[in-house]
Amino acid sequence: MELLERLSRAVNTGDMDLAAELTENAVKEGISASVILENGLVSAMQEIGDKYKNGEIFVPEMLIAARAMNKALEILEPEMLKDRVEPRGTLVIGAVKGDLHDIGKNLVGIMFKGAGFKVIDLGTDVSLERFVHAAKEYNPDIIGISSLLTTTMSYMKTIIDGLRTEGIPAKVIIGGAPVNKEFALSINADGYAENAAEAADLGKTLMGM
Repeated sequence: MELLERLSRAVNTGDMDLAAELTENAVKEGISASVILENGLVSAMQEIGDKYKNGEIFVPEMLIAARAMNKALEILEPEMLKDRVEPRGTLVIGAVKGDLHDIGKNLVGIMFKGAGFKVIDLGTDVSLERFVHAAKEYNPDIIGISSLLTTTMSYMKTIIDGLRTEGIPAKVIIGGAPVNKEFALSINADGYAENAAEAADLGKTLMGM
């Protein structure tokens, strides 16, 4: 559909006002919320993720596109509730206790939203207890843990061990500047992603998408 192609391009280029206008037009034309989501927003953010992974764009461009996507979602979410459009999955995400950095975490949340997930962002300085509470409340498919400091990365193991002890079935993925795949394996994480686009792809893979 030409309208949804235009919406996808508007998100891709970060045109927030046009993305909102085209989403409203699509709703008025009777296009289902699930089709608008999949063909207008998810497709755009997938393209953004691919460009980021290929080094064609950088964090500022991702944030501009995310702003346009979020504006479109504000309009679309009530229609999704009416149509009972189920998210592809649920992500609970947070930066570990003692870590106040949030740009990388926010980007991961954006890419998961763009992939059709419901995202519960716990923010920064998140303790094991808060992760456990959120996991029991929201029953997520995936829990994302972020650390940008070498002094806080060891707390990731505390969180993963605590989640396992509590019998939380969610897959746990980690990311952040000081961590890598080997560290993820050493603390029994289910996966590691180097950047936000890879994190969303990993989440989909872990869910068999």
